Amino acid sequence: MQNMENSEPKDVFRYFNEITQIPHGSGDMEKISDYCMEFAKKHNLKAVRDEANNVIIYKPASKGYENSEPVILQGHLDMVCQKDEGIEIDFEKDGLDIYIDGGYIKAKGTTLGADNGIAVAIIMSILERDDIAHPPIEAVFSTDEEIGMVGAIALSMDNITAKRMINIDSEDPEVVTVSCAGGSDFKMTVPLEREKVSGKCIEITVKGLKGGHSGVEIDKGRVNANILLGRILGELRKSCEFSLISIDGGDKANAIPLYATAKIVTDDESIVRIAEEYADIVKEEISAREENFDLNIDVSNGEYDVINQPETDKIINLLLCAPNGVMEMSAEIDGLVETSLNLGIVKTDVDSLLLHFALRSNKKSALIYLEDRLSAFASAVDCKIETGGHYPPWEYNSKSELQEIYKEKYMEKFGTYPRIEAIHAGLECGVFASQIEGFDCISIGPRMYDIHTTKERLSITSTKEIYEIVSEVLKALK
Repeated sequence: MQNMENSEPKDVFRYFNEITQIPHGSGDMEKISDYCMEFAKKHNLKAVRDEANNVIIYKPASKGYENSEPVILQGHLDMVCQKDEGIEIDFEKDGLDIYIDGGYIKAKGTTLGADNGIAVAIIMSILERDDIAHPPIEAVFSTDEEIGMVGAIALSMDNITAKRMINIDSEDPEVVTVSCAGGSDFKMTVPLEREKVSGKCIEITVKGLKGGHSGVEIDKGRVNANILLGRILGELRKSCEFSLISIDGGDKANAIPLYATAKIVTDDESIVRIAEEYADIVKEEISAREENFDLNIDVSNGEYDVINQPETDKIINLLLCAPNGVMEMSAEIDGLVETSLNLGIVKTDVDSLLLHFALRSNKKSALIYLEDRLSAFASAVDCKIETGGHYPPWEYNSKSELQEIYKEKYMEKFGTYPRIEAIHAGLECGVFASQIEGFDCISIGPRMYDIHTTKERLSITSTKEIYEIVSEVLKALK
């Protein structure tokens, strides 16, 4: 990464740069966990690592803070790996190509991983320094947050003594997050039978959509590529006969898919024209929220193994009827999405089709009801179901000392109070809160945009400001 002028605290950005050069996509945690342990060894700090590759680094209290209650500083080690079409990168081997554009750090053609690499960098910088007064620190670097809080759920609380925590996994510095949604994964698997046919193979690709985080952006009107492609196939079926070879879209259940591709076989030469005409109708309809939507069509001839007609129709019907997006808004907190789901992945194998939903709710009972609805939907169309990745919600604490201290330090710096908000996205705070009695927590973070997409960018100035406020909060925890 190019040098930054006047970029104090420079060690934060140095650590972040190092992190971006270490493969650390969800499920690939070994190398980034090694990095954390090497950091602890270099700075003579006690550290423990568990089988899930979670790392806890302990730093003793500063002079005068020996009798203070300890505090957790927490972030997660994994990132969502997305790339633009035509970008050559192996996320399991290659580092990211990051650069500075004005006041932002970005990555060329890929996600940046500031969610949540910048938290790790901020915490490491604080652990490294001896000139910031603080109580005992338990720095918790958890793994595989993006695929269901896997590391946090596996973490043994026997290695933690603190009952208060600063989580640095939020994206708006003007906001203190005090509650989050719980969630789960829901998978539907449709068995397939195939037959061999000859004809024209039409490959239809939905692209150019914005995508985004299925919690943070679920209420922003962003179009789900999997759902849209199902709509297009449903329209084509009205006037053309065809059989489906495959339909595939999305990489992550918790990311709104921005592309999807279907391959169909037909003898009807009008299908391309009909698809293009319908794409124009859709463009006009969604242009105000998805201005870059496009439909790409490729045609070839040959012999293909297609999904039989009844199952082709079943798949199209599933996509047309699948619930997706906001289910309920909160009646208690203005503007808060209470319950939602996202059809993040559709994947076709030789003998099965997978639909993978990410479910979220700030209320446990509503999450259970949503799973029940999907189970009923699946049973009506003879699908196998699988649920997992459950993580608990984090409920609001009206007596939080951390909230008050943070608000005070924020006011001292900016002359105004931060907003106190609940979010619909999942945070590991819920996992900690469900296991630590008397838990007090806030979630904060520097300004980031378009996380989980290739447009992700991190504000340099905001990162410095959050670093300074965290330092001041630590000094106040005496």
